Parts: sequence; structure tokens; C-alpha cells
Amino acid sequence: MSAMPLTLLMLPPQRPTTRDWAARLADALPEMSIVVAESDGDAVRAIGDADAAFGTIPDALLRQARKLRWLQAPQAAPPAGYYTPELIAHPVVVTNFREIYNDHIGAHIMAFVLAFARGLHHYLPRQLHREWRREPNDTGVIALSEATALIVGVGGIGGEAARLAAAFGMHVMGVDARRREAPPGVVKLDGPDAIDALLPLADFVILTVPHTPATEGFMNRARFRLMKRTGFFINIGRGRTTRLDDLVDALRAGEIAGAGLDVFEQEPLPADHPLWTMPGVLITPHTAGFGPHLDERRFAVLLDNCRRFAAGQPLRNVVDKANWF
Repeated sequence: MSAMPLTLLMLPPQRPTTRDWAARLADALPEMSIVVAESDGDAVRAIGDADAAFGTIPDALLRQARKLRWLQAPQAAPPAGYYTPELIAHPVVVTNFREIYNDHIGAHIMAFVLAFARGLHHYLPRQLHREWRREPNDTGVIALSEATALIVGVGGIGGEAARLAAAFGMHVMGVDARRREAPPGVVKLDGPDAIDALLPLADFVILTVPHTPATEGFMNRARFRLMKRTGFFINIGRGRTTRLDDLVDALRAGEIAGAGLDVFEQEPLPADHPLWTMPGVLITPHTAGFGPHLDERRFAVLLDNCRRFAAGQPLRNVVDKANWF
């Protein structure tokens, strides 16, 4: 008598790519049964037999998951609320899509760095007013070969940003909760306890960290006051790591020189928010991860993990559920 095939349940709501992915997985992995739940009712009927699942699983559905051993999260860093206490306590292993955005977000970080280094935060507003006015000679420009970057969160994205920054001659320091060995480009790597000692040394403070219980609101007024008055703050991680009211107050008080922001505590950023029109602020609407090939990269991670799961091998991108990443 042959063993029952492993079942992967694709949870609702379904993406436009889901059915294509399901068909490709079924072709590549005949030893697995791929089930697409078109509705919540379908998910309820199928979850009891699912060994693995892709998507977001509500607590009520998780309680009915008798066999579930692996859950592939649908994002690199799912929004707050994904890792519920029940999911954290459940023995299911969760994996995510980290590492697929490294090149895109690394380039976005450097776009902010280069814009500030060359004074574009001064000139872009003047362009809108057709105003030909230069900053005084030798001001408003940063020599990157003499500049220091502090990257807070030296995972895949932070590591790529470090490599690019070092290629421009920057002195790169890093802070990371997990990593113990500095990746290429990072000359000094410390744990999170060192951040307050390193902030005063940095010309660019770059956040790539996910939103976790430990990072929520950890960039606050006290930390902005530790930065150089000529320093720039860049956040492409998660908006809820930074208190925007504190950032506004720090900018108004001249405690930092500017900010490049792709993520915000509230998204979309309200149209009447002061950050839109503040001098020295560059804003992109949560687009740092945009770029080609992302769906194929997501599918490649899912396929790889399906193969690993079927073979009983360690999964890729396993999440520390209690810490959400």
C-alpha cells in the first residue's frame, strides 16, 4: 500500500499567479497534491488533510489543522498580526520570502544616499519652481569616501547595501541581532546594544530591520538626538520601527539634516502630513522593493521549499516566529 501524497494547501485570498503556480508545482512535484482553496469554505474543508500551506492562516483555521507542519508566508515580512500567539505556539514551521528583494532595495537605499550626498534634496524642490539657485560652493555635498554609514539590520538587504556603499568608498558599520560575522563591505559589526554608541558616528543611518516586538518605535526622539546634526536618516524596512512625530520634531529642531523614507507608521502617508513638504525629506510610496522578476523569485523559493519538505530536508528562510522574522 503506497503512502498518501503530501498535500500543500494554497490559502485564500488567491493571487493572480496562484493557479499558474499550483499547476507548475504539480508538474514539478508529482509526489505532492496541490490544493487551491478558492474560498474560506474550501480552506475549512481542506485544512484537516494539509501537511503544508501557503498564505495567511487565521487562528480558527489553524485549530483545525491536524497535520500541518509547514506554512510558507506570502511576504518577506508579513504585516503585524500575522504571527498570532496561536501561530507562535503551534509546532508548524513558518518560512518567508526574504532575500528576493536584496538587489532592488539595495539600489533604492543608494539612490537616497547619492541624492543626499549630491544635494538633490535642495535642487528637486527648486526644479519645481524653475529656480536656478546653487548651494554655496563646497556645501551641500558629501564626499562619500569620507562618509560613514550605519546599517541597522545586516541581513540580505543590509548586506547588499553595505557592499554597494563600500564600493563608493564609504566606511560601513553594521548592527544586527543575529549576524555575528561582518559581511563584505562592513568594517565593524555589533549587536543591537551598540546602536546608541554608533549613531553619533554616522553620516547616514540606514534602517532595514523588520517590524518586530523589539523594533517597534525604536527610532525615537532620543535616538535622533544622538545622530549628527549633519546626518541623514533612511528607512526602507518597516514604518512602525520609527516614530514619525519624533522624526518631524527632530527635523524641525535641526537635530538631523534630512530623511529618505519609503515606509511609514501609517500608509498611505496622509496628504496633510508635514513630511510631504519638509525641507530635506525625500519620500517614495513603499516602492523600494519594486523591480523585475519578483514573482519568479517567490515561486523559486516556494518550489525549493516544497522539494525540501517532500525530501524531509531543512527548509529555507525559516522564521523565528516569536520575533516575527
